Amino acid sequence: MSDLIENDLPEEEEGDEQYITITDDNGQELSFEVLGITEYKERSFIVLLPFDEEDDGIVILELIPSDDPDMDEFIPVEDGALLDEIFEEFKKNYQGEYEFE
Repeated sequence: MSDLIENDLPEEEEGDEQYITITDDNGQELSFEVLGITEYKERSFIVLLPFDEEDDGIVILELIPSDDPDMDEFIPVEDGALLDEIFEEFKKNYQGEYEFE
């Protein structure tokens, strides 16, 4: 995944589920279900589930808000230990909404 991803399309809602399509630096559009946003160490992170059926993992990106929500920036989290900490915080915040292994 690239260093910076921009959300150039509005979020779509279907029922209680939110979907988002983001465009990476290479112009490739990627679609995700938004599982939630977690605040951790005074930063915001968005937890996403890829639509790609071959990928059964989640994606965690740092959310950098913009004045225009359609242009929020998403930065991949490179630090594996930080990813684990963010995911643990996400599980704590969303306990009961999702089943975690």
